[in-house]
Amino acid sequence: MLSIFTWFGYREIDGAEALRLIKQAGFEGVLLWWDGADYRDMPALARREGLWIENMHTPFEQVHHIWEDNAAGQAVFDCYLQCVDDCAQYEIPTMIVHAHKRGIPMPADTRLGFERFRRIVDRAEQKGVNVAMENQRSPAQLILASRLLEEIASPRFGFCLDSGHHNAREEDADMLARFGHRLMALHLHDNDAADDLHLLPFDGTIDWPDQMRKIAETGYQGPTTLEVMNLGYENISPAEFLARAYERAKRLDGLRHA
Repeated sequence: MLSIFTWFGYREIDGAEALRLIKQAGFEGVLLWWDGADYRDMPALARREGLWIENMHTPFEQVHHIWEDNAAGQAVFDCYLQCVDDCAQYEIPTMIVHAHKRGIPMPADTRLGFERFRRIVDRAEQKGVNVAMENQRSPAQLILASRLLEEIASPRFGFCLDSGHHNAREEDADMLARFGHRLMALHLHDNDAADDLHLLPFDGTIDWPDQMRKIAETGYQGPTTLEVMNLGYENISPAEFLARAYERAKRLDGLRHA
């Protein structure tokens, strides 16, 4: 199955139109952004187009507060618990989470944050929902994400590989090598190894034959999924961008199953 994030960068089209164009391009599944205006309408709209909902991405701009013993931290924790409940209600199998925010110092005391993430995973187990921790770019993010995956052993708690984050990481960390056996989701996109550009695959510096071989070796059976945006492609229409994206997704899927 080939899947794509519903937000691919064209602000002039609404969610319903984005879904229609995604289906028209040939994709079978989508990732949803779980925030903003009318986001709870998206599951029904996607299914109306005949699209399978692979997962939803939780809000992450305030995630660093989850490690803090204050109202902001409680709000993030409550948001993530609600996302678990929303996944169960809207029949979305997996939610994607971040551990921390780039540029924010590592919390001095992580005990509360670890307890909150354990309780999120406990709720997910009760509701039959998967929680996938995404690899990010900074040392603080990578350290916390790795520690969480090491310390919370649950079949409902796994790993989301973001290829662009890995390519532009700020330290030599390979979370796929460590947690590939717990791989639950893919965010595939390209960049120049310096910035998180969300380019179409094969337009940056990632060695895609090697990357897809490593993914295949984990035994992952889920969709081949793009998280691309039209940065640098502003002069082509949404339909043309999605047509290119579909062709690149097919190439990646072919490498993965070679």
